[in-house]
Amino acid sequence: MSWRVLITCPQMQRSFDLFRAIFEEHGIEVDLPEVVQGLSEADLLKIIEQYDGIITGDDEITAGVIAKASRLKVIAKWGIGIDGIDLEAARERGIPVSNTPGVFADEVADIVMGYVILLARRIHNIDRAVRQGEWLKVEGTSLHGKVLGGVGLGSVGQAVVRRGVTAGMPIIGHDIVPPPDPFVEETGITIVDKIDDLLRRSDFISLNCPLTESNYHMLSNEEFSIMKDGVYIINTARGPLIDEDALITGLRSGKVAGAALDVFEDEPLKPDSPLHEFGGCIFGSHNASNTREAVERTSELAVKNLIKGLERGR
Repeated sequence: MSWRVLITCPQMQRSFDLFRAIFEEHGIEVDLPEVVQGLSEADLLKIIEQYDGIITGDDEITAGVIAKASRLKVIAKWGIGIDGIDLEAARERGIPVSNTPGVFADEVADIVMGYVILLARRIHNIDRAVRQGEWLKVEGTSLHGKVLGGVGLGSVGQAVVRRGVTAGMPIIGHDIVPPPDPFVEETGITIVDKIDDLLRRSDFISLNCPLTESNYHMLSNEEFSIMKDGVYIINTARGPLIDEDALITGLRSGKVAGAALDVFEDEPLKPDSPLHEFGGCIFGSHNASNTREAVERTSELAVKNLIKGLERGR
């Protein structure tokens, strides 16, 4: 029996040759469409009827897409966040949905701490100035003793906390699921039940949580108003966790000293976004997990999940 599969995750597309033989061995025909960040609902509606399975990146797998996917037997998410998939619609159709948890916690945490250092010392501003022939002397901020607030204490959040501890930063954490006691004892993290407590006390705030219906725009005008003046924000999770209009207001007022954003409400970031006005901001391209090693192990797990789903749906 042969199957036809769609792979839309750009990272896996680039490493597809590593897995080509596995697909051929299982009689799986693969299509690799051109993708910048993810396929829209409209893009998928045009083609989804052709496929028995999909390894999805950040695509809009809506109820409409699932309803039209008459052959679809499995949705394998490359990565962790499944907020782009209508899980209820998939359940109603009996289509299993998998993801690849815990595969790039260290890689994302490395980027988070890189952003923390860049923001504190404004290395990105110095680099730009020196390239333009200037010799910029910036008075930075020491990390030792500054409070790092981690929103979300899963595998990524815990890896961020461990890195913050090595920098001498007191850590405050918040999650709806408390972390294990040994982790709390090891790191000395202070766990708070209310996110407002974290927001009031943190000098740096890192968002490491999945996007859900309940935490959409979890940082908006009210939340920014209770933060310390000169706070720094790091988001490597999902763009809609932050109300970008509220963030822009905070940057303009000086309430927010800087922000490092690997993700945005709309991706890619539009050239006319007001965020471009702020030299204190650092922008990524939803790329925090993208190392050779992380891509290979995440792709390997996604392929296994895909094949398992296809074989169960024979």
